[in-house]
Amino acid sequence: MDKLVYPQVLPPRSEPIMSSTPQVINQAQARELLAQVDVPQILRKLFRDLAAGQAVQPPQQWVEFPKGAGDFINFQGVLAEDGVYGIKTSPYIVREQGPLVTAWTLLMSMHTGQPLLLCDAGELTTARTAATTAVAVDALAPLNAGRLAIIGSGKVAQAHLHYVKALRDWQSITLYSPGLHLLDAEARAHLQQLDPRLKLVDSREAAIDDADVIMLCTSSAGPVIDPASLRKPALITSISTNAPRAHEVPPQRLNDMQVFCDYRQTTPGAAGEMLIAGEQHGWHSDSIVGDLPELLSGQVQRPEYDRHVFFRSIGLGLEDIALANAIYQLRQNHHDPLQE
Repeated sequence: MDKLVYPQVLPPRSEPIMSSTPQVINQAQARELLAQVDVPQILRKLFRDLAAGQAVQPPQQWVEFPKGAGDFINFQGVLAEDGVYGIKTSPYIVREQGPLVTAWTLLMSMHTGQPLLLCDAGELTTARTAATTAVAVDALAPLNAGRLAIIGSGKVAQAHLHYVKALRDWQSITLYSPGLHLLDAEARAHLQQLDPRLKLVDSREAAIDDADVIMLCTSSAGPVIDPASLRKPALITSISTNAPRAHEVPPQRLNDMQVFCDYRQTTPGAAGEMLIAGEQHGWHSDSIVGDLPELLSGQVQRPEYDRHVFFRSIGLGLEDIALANAIYQLRQNHHDPLQE
């Protein structure tokens, strides 16, 4: 009997797999590159893209390590008009000598599916946190606001001042931090050099007295000021920290203020004072007046100051991704692509 010969079955043809090694940017390089881009303007564009349906911002993803070894948070986002998506991942690693926190942002191409950039996110986080507040101050503060107060003195507080100092004709800028008295002469001199109008004061009461805008830039897990103690309506901005349910104003005060946020789809599910106010004080996220996409697209108007205005940001993955993309584009424009 003749031997049966079966036709050879070949695998389906496919496109060749392309590989790409992303550019790797360390913290010092990121700091240098960020100084060359207009960070607030980049963020304004991304919030307008969100309003126009050209960007996607999913909720944060929190994942625990087994056996109490720590956790990590993923911040994701898509910028369709720019043809990129990305993820910032930030681990909290438990160690005997104290917890370790890092953050890295990976930028991906929507066209090739290849990685473009891997960037230490420390500088991105500081810049986008402060610049987001600045975008909010520009959109929300009275046009004639003249008195600015800052609570906090660290890198994030200093970045806040950097981005807001030219937004209004500030007649006075006061700064208070609980650790201010611990700073040596060199550190205090550095703060004073940030702006000639800046005055360091010895109490939060002195800092916020008669202020038009109060920026809370602390890592406190509990209230820093009580808006009820203020003598006149003011814009209060808050960034808080990653501690569970952290908040810089008493949660019950949300019922007495006009509340805005960076993105209404995600902020109420993560901001500590909003969670507590909803559970214990009858507040509801439906009472949020507007977010940055709505403000910058003209869907929501600048508030009247018949009572306090409160702006809360939690930090969006899109902000990190937009800045990572700006850094990537800057390097592409200044480097030979064949050497990348």
